[in-house]
Amino acid sequence: MKVLLSGNEAVARGAYESGVVFASAYPGTPSTEILENIVQYEEIYAEWSPNEKVALDAAIGAAYAGKRALAAMKMVGLNVAAEGLFYSSHTGFDGALVIVNADDPGMHSSQNEQDNRHYAKFAKVPMLEPTDSQEAKDFVGLALDISEEFDTPVLLRLSTRICHSSALVELGERKAKKDEPKPFARNPAKYCMIPGFARRRHPVMEQRLKDLAEYAETFPYNKVEWGDRSLGVVANGVAYQYAREVFPEASFLRLGMSWPLPEKLIRDFASQVDKVVVVEELDPFLEEHLKIMGIEVAAGKEFFPILDEFNPGIVRDAAFKAGLVDETVEVQKVEMGDLPPRPPVLCAGCPHRPVYYMLKKYGLVVDSDIGCYALAVLPPIATTDTLGCMGASIGVAHGINRAGVEERAVATIGDSTLWHAGMPGLLNVVYNQSNTVTIILDNLTTAMTGHQPHPSTGRTLMGEKTVRGDFEALAKAMGYDEVRTVDPLNLEELEEALKASLDSNKPAVVITRSPCIFMYDERPPLYYVDLERCNACGRCFEIGCPAVIRSDEIHEKSGEAKAEINSILCFGCAVCEQVCARKAIHLVEE
Repeated sequence: MKVLLSGNEAVARGAYESGVVFASAYPGTPSTEILENIVQYEEIYAEWSPNEKVALDAAIGAAYAGKRALAAMKMVGLNVAAEGLFYSSHTGFDGALVIVNADDPGMHSSQNEQDNRHYAKFAKVPMLEPTDSQEAKDFVGLALDISEEFDTPVLLRLSTRICHSSALVELGERKAKKDEPKPFARNPAKYCMIPGFARRRHPVMEQRLKDLAEYAETFPYNKVEWGDRSLGVVANGVAYQYAREVFPEASFLRLGMSWPLPEKLIRDFASQVDKVVVVEELDPFLEEHLKIMGIEVAAGKEFFPILDEFNPGIVRDAAFKAGLVDETVEVQKVEMGDLPPRPPVLCAGCPHRPVYYMLKKYGLVVDSDIGCYALAVLPPIATTDTLGCMGASIGVAHGINRAGVEERAVATIGDSTLWHAGMPGLLNVVYNQSNTVTIILDNLTTAMTGHQPHPSTGRTLMGEKTVRGDFEALAKAMGYDEVRTVDPLNLEELEEALKASLDSNKPAVVITRSPCIFMYDERPPLYYVDLERCNACGRCFEIGCPAVIRSDEIHEKSGEAKAEINSILCFGCAVCEQVCARKAIHLVEE
């Protein structure tokens, strides 16, 4: 039976069909939906972990125990989990492990545009790259087979377009070994990476890489597709699909295994075509290795962009500049229509908005983190000065305060992000005694990636009730004396807590706790503007709520538009009512 599946859904199905029994991840676009779909298969135990390193370590443990395991993460998540990748590359497993890595060309939801093919070479592990959803499903099983045969973790690299595009997929049955408990296969020389044992494992790893290079020569998805031999295109991943559309008559070498590379196959292909062209997104990974092999590349990154994701139009334009096609070559275009520009903003009623409104009022240096609140960088809120990676905000604020600048620096970090990577920074502030105030924006969910549970939500991915992580207890256990919890939608309470924390001149934590608006079962009462009382002062616009808009009514003295509230967007948070000096904003009466 064939069904329409996205790449992420296909990976989940592949995990089911290939006998995976343990899966772990931390949510991160574009990989989030993999675990959300895996959990639908009752044969697989799945969990959200506090961060990607924990997720990978847990999956490694399951593979050590002889099971088939999967860990999933976006590309920057592999930075967090890199240590697990490198030690498991030395150890191998009694079972099997596939690490699904989703790159984000174009930075649709990421802070950088790294090309994680380099991790495969760096860690000396094989990497597979599917070109569509069918291969995304099939490659999970292939990766696990390779993991078992060569005693290695295997990277399965997707990209945003593979993750989120849908295609027909032929479904199969689950193939799994009998899941019977057995004793742990104790083997310290293999699994304990103290220097003496690691030195013994290194030659094993190097020999394995040579064996994998031989395997790559016959890997079934390293395919030569002969066409016009005047042009030979080397491509992989979604770039192959775009190149196929631009060069329909050319010969192709499609590389489903991007590391180690099949050197003999590549040389043979190159020897039988007049020109070799490499089409790949992001870095010249394949191109550089072809050049190292002494193969002349007629067109590569000097024509095909090193930035952003590709589409057929980009590939066609680059090919035209390289003199490979003429202007008559047509590719499929998607007409977007005449849409007005719309910058991303925090939702109406978001409990993060009043926090940044208050921080702007105090003129503080704001060091922020990864989450919905990253939107506070942009106008109209525009109250963020630094934003780097998960957990960085607290350490950066501490460093600024210790370095000594005129303004005071504060850190803002979300609840899920604090559990992910914020705890060491939080401990560092109180240990090294800077006067940094850390504001934990607790909206009771992992909102940015789709409201996944985390360690203080009280439930697991499997729907089980569990303990709730306690930020107040955590901060006090670390040694914080100044710990305050407030409702951020109460501006007076919020300002008092912020001012007291700043005035203490000690390490301090302010926890702003209010649910994400999507956590409510019922919509709160709405607000409206009394236009007779409104004097168009503009204070309500300063909070940056998309529900507060300019009306058609103009104030006769100032010539400014008065405010009104869009009843469709309003979520009844009451922040606008609190900032209105004229008391012109009121609850809508039932």
